[in-house]
Amino acid sequence: MDLLNTLVDKGLRRELPTREEALAVLATSDDDLLDVVAAAGKVRRHWFGRRVKLNYLVNLKSGLCPEDCSYCSQRLGSDTGILKYTWLKPEQASQAAAAGLAGGAKRVCLVASGRGPTDRDVDRVAGTIKAIKEQNEGVEVCACLGLLSDGQAERLREAGADAYNHNLNTSESTYGEITTTHTYADRVDTVTKAHAAGLSACSGLIAGMGETDEDLVDVVFSLRELDPDSVPVNFLIPVEGTPLAKEWNLTPQRCLRILAMVRFVCPDVEVRIAGGREVHLRTMQPLALNLANSIFLGDYLTTEGQAGKADLEMIADAGFEVEGTDQVTLPEHRATAGGGCGSHAESGCGSHEDAGCGSHVGGGVCGTAAAATATATATEARTDLVAVRRRGAGTDLAPNA
Repeated sequence: MDLLNTLVDKGLRRELPTREEALAVLATSDDDLLDVVAAAGKVRRHWFGRRVKLNYLVNLKSGLCPEDCSYCSQRLGSDTGILKYTWLKPEQASQAAAAGLAGGAKRVCLVASGRGPTDRDVDRVAGTIKAIKEQNEGVEVCACLGLLSDGQAERLREAGADAYNHNLNTSESTYGEITTTHTYADRVDTVTKAHAAGLSACSGLIAGMGETDEDLVDVVFSLRELDPDSVPVNFLIPVEGTPLAKEWNLTPQRCLRILAMVRFVCPDVEVRIAGGREVHLRTMQPLALNLANSIFLGDYLTTEGQAGKADLEMIADAGFEVEGTDQVTLPEHRATAGGGCGSHAESGCGSHEDAGCGSHVGGGVCGTAAAATATATATEARTDLVAVRRRGAGTDLAPNA
């Protein structure tokens, strides 16, 4: 297929595809799906080999959020039955992180619900970062705390944070349908602040909210312009009690096309499969490893994920290998481009983004969107695959890692 040959050539040269080419990937037929995966897989292997980076989420503060993001289980007035608790102490957070690191995770993502951190919150997180790094040599730490005020990104960097995650989530034109309590421009500003402070910027999207193909291409092109080191791709987890609980717009094939499009547009960036892979990719998850070079291990913020042992078996069975702490995630031209992330293996960064935080991965992001795309076929609601997290951080039960 001429389209795929063109996209592979562009991906190997880090050349931006046209919008028409990106849209064409999303419009390919099921008969062409394996060809699409194979083509995007060539680009993925060129820049990242067969390595898979593992990231682990620690929900420092669950629920109690004043924002009204439509698909978020932690949103204002939420009645989702999720765990609700205030800030974990540094030693509690470090203990939670240790489980993921023991399971093979290379990066820990520290996430807290809310509009954004106060200066006291930044101090609190700084103490947690110190505790984790003192007990785990070489660990990468990413913070995901919401909108940042002036100077806060610099303080997180000084405290030892390697990266900062804040997702764009969807296109600028539809963002106003997602939330009324902050704007798309607010999100862009926070990613810019993190980047300027020398943190590795991590920013991604959420698919499956009823958006059009044009919306998906818009947000991925916007991400390319922001130039984050990592792009988490979340697939909406329709949590009962949220406005988008009935939005089941994704099929495994649709998810693979989206991941392929992201890889073609962002060829040399860490593409992470974030929240919702178990719910929407299901038995097709191993194919997605040919497109993305990073996943979350275990549970998400408020919902359960696949068993950590199953994640590791899946990676091995698919012919991939877990990326070690002595390996740099990003290609050399990105790792040495500045920002202090991934410039050398001992730096404790390697790629970027944080342990993942899709923004509020796993029912913890914001969103509602436009009309469903004509090329997406609604799938049967699989509510049996959506379970509220009842273990790990904020509980007395062992975490899934």
